[in-house]
Amino acid sequence: MTEDQEADLEAQADDVDEEVADETAEEADGLQEGDFVEIEYTAYTVEDEQLVDTTDPEVAEEEGVDDQGQEFKPRTIVLGEGHIFEGVEDAIVGSDVGTSGSVTIPAEDAFGEYDPDDVQTVSAEKIDEDDRYPGANVQIDGQQGYISTIIGGRARVDFNHPLAGDDVEYEYTVLDEVDDREQQAAGLFEMYLGMEPDLWIETDEVEEEVPVEPDEEEEAEEAEDEEPAEPEFETEIVEKETLYLEATPQMTMNQQWMMGKQQIGQDIIEKVGVDRVIVQEVIEGMGGMGMGGMMGGMGDMGGGDIEEALEDADVDADEIVDELEGADE
Repeated sequence: MTEDQEADLEAQADDVDEEVADETAEEADGLQEGDFVEIEYTAYTVEDEQLVDTTDPEVAEEEGVDDQGQEFKPRTIVLGEGHIFEGVEDAIVGSDVGTSGSVTIPAEDAFGEYDPDDVQTVSAEKIDEDDRYPGANVQIDGQQGYISTIIGGRARVDFNHPLAGDDVEYEYTVLDEVDDREQQAAGLFEMYLGMEPDLWIETDEVEEEVPVEPDEEEEAEEAEDEEPAEPEFETEIVEKETLYLEATPQMTMNQQWMMGKQQIGQDIIEKVGVDRVIVQEVIEGMGGMGMGGMMGGMGDMGGGDIEEALEDADVDADEIVDELEGADE
């Protein structure tokens, strides 16, 4: 093969590589898995048009679910993380901000097919007296279900999801791609906890113990020794990006937070790209009316101040003295 032929082959190979690269770039256009997006949606069952979920406050009001303590507004999700049904994610991936669409999720991919074997007859004694009525949500032997019928001492409990067997239609709009990391973190917390806490990101300088790398001479000495030397550490000042989070009473009592704060924090660290999460508990002052302030104030008072305080409280000091002297007798 001549040099000219080899050059032609190399040029052809380069052209093929460029075409493949262009096709890959085209395929990667639009939103991709791992992107944070803000979306709004409303989902109904296909057959009965029963509301499944919505981010629209007007729809929530029309359906009579706006009084459930939930805030209805657009949600921030991470594509590819299962934050919404896979069929909806698949429709969004590759699309652009502003895209609207409708996706029907079949029952098996939504809340599962209805299984008659998941309806069981149990003794009513296993159910709290206040929950012994049709439609009541109950937990039997660790399983969540609802009572379909109850007669005498027996109850029929359906352990299927209430929407099992229903296809679900989602109408959605991609409002924005979320690049702000504080907004990303707030969206994740709201998804996990149903609330959006106050948070902010700062870069802190912190002291950190780091191992000291031995030099070549020390490494040679360690190789001769039978036992390896204890590792040495030194203190360095390093920068850490910290997500600060204000823990309100509502948050600290949140069951999801109490049960999974470590997992939630780790997920935030990985997805938002910070080094650590610090949760701050804030105790508000009582404007001088706290117990410590009252006791401290009384302790600092002189005799005249006590008399003035008793007068302000409409208490007769002479009566108190007479009572104390009577008790001593």
